[in-house]
Amino acid sequence: MNREDNELITRIGPGSAAGAVLRQYWQPAALVDELDGPRPVRPVTLLGESLVLFRDEQGRYGLVDRRCSHRGADLCYGRLENGGLRCPFHGWLFDVDGHCLEQPAEPEGSTLHERIRHRAYPCVERGGIIFAYLGEGEPPAFPDFDCFRAPDSHTFAFKGQWDCNWLQALEIGIDPAHASYLHRFFEDEDPRDSYGKQFRASAADTAIPLTQVLRDYARPEIRTEPTGYGLRIVTTRRLPQEQTHYRITNLVFPNAIAIPMSGDMTITQWHVPIDDTHCFWYSIFTSFDAPVDRAKMRAQRLERHTLPDYRPTAGRDNDWGYSPDEQATQTYTGMGMDINVHDQWAVESQGAIQDRTIEHLGRTDVAIIANRRLLRAAIQAAQQSAALPFRTPLAAPDSGPVAVDAIGGSELGEACWRALDAQRRDGAPWWAGVRA
Repeated sequence: MNREDNELITRIGPGSAAGAVLRQYWQPAALVDELDGPRPVRPVTLLGESLVLFRDEQGRYGLVDRRCSHRGADLCYGRLENGGLRCPFHGWLFDVDGHCLEQPAEPEGSTLHERIRHRAYPCVERGGIIFAYLGEGEPPAFPDFDCFRAPDSHTFAFKGQWDCNWLQALEIGIDPAHASYLHRFFEDEDPRDSYGKQFRASAADTAIPLTQVLRDYARPEIRTEPTGYGLRIVTTRRLPQEQTHYRITNLVFPNAIAIPMSGDMTITQWHVPIDDTHCFWYSIFTSFDAPVDRAKMRAQRLERHTLPDYRPTAGRDNDWGYSPDEQATQTYTGMGMDINVHDQWAVESQGAIQDRTIEHLGRTDVAIIANRRLLRAAIQAAQQSAALPFRTPLAAPDSGPVAVDAIGGSELGEACWRALDAQRRDGAPWWAGVRA
């Protein structure tokens, strides 16, 4: 890739080509939990824009320009009252749609406020996340994926910051081959102790730890399939006795993935640009079985993240916790047992924006290549004012991304993982209502 193309697909600020594409899809802006407390107002930097998010007395969400339309004062310090956010400088009051409701210092009878439209973006709450649409025109219909269909009792949302460009953060999630190396453990934990931990459960419905499958069968075959939401990534590992391990993951265009976490839980994860060199990952964990133990899931992740900024405790300043002794005896990376730290090291160590002019892609990078082609095609469509892909609702409730690990006979192919997914859905206490 040449330098110009690398700039094209990574830069996301106002007026940028890739930014214009990302703005045409719903993007996570904050966790609902971040507005807990007596004053639900917080600053948000999203796609290079400085904004402020608030919830009014009616429970409506507003995401508006952080600079007041009067003289540019910081609305993050605004007064939350009378149906909106009021600037303390001169008392201008803005509602969630950007209407200026009051200008108390102006002369009696002034209609100036009627001609003011503060920059504001529509917001919706889904799955414990507040999503915003920063694009022009009408937003697309909100996706009807499992993570949004499941009730709150069966989902859990969290996020974390990485100090790198959004695209390299996304690309590790559509790279199935790395799991056999980056996440290699020399000893396998008991899968019964795997709750809330990725790659630590058993493989499919067997007693074999998934970490063992990834370690022992480290030359996967990977192919991509086009779908109505992006790409399905089918990864197969040939096992003894003519058995095959299937791992089905997904690119949800333009910047999300859907992957299996365990036999009964999936992860849908967005990599959302803060600016060109920082991003948040937002995850919704969805259970097809019992309600999610939210307290345990949150406690596990707060061991590795600080509040209120959701920054990881591991990073460049402490070498991501690297230990050469551990690397020699316990893990492939020497960076602890949390695979999120492994991923963080892999993408942050590439630099703030990966220099793709020096990379050499191989056969296992098929999904990364396919995604870059999709992104370039979408950029071209946006530049030509043509329709962008994957903004149309999917036809059937089960046509969204399926994320599952399955083991079956080599001759079964898709029927193997489709059957396991159907069995999981039929057993989900909330799925019957979706299908109806």
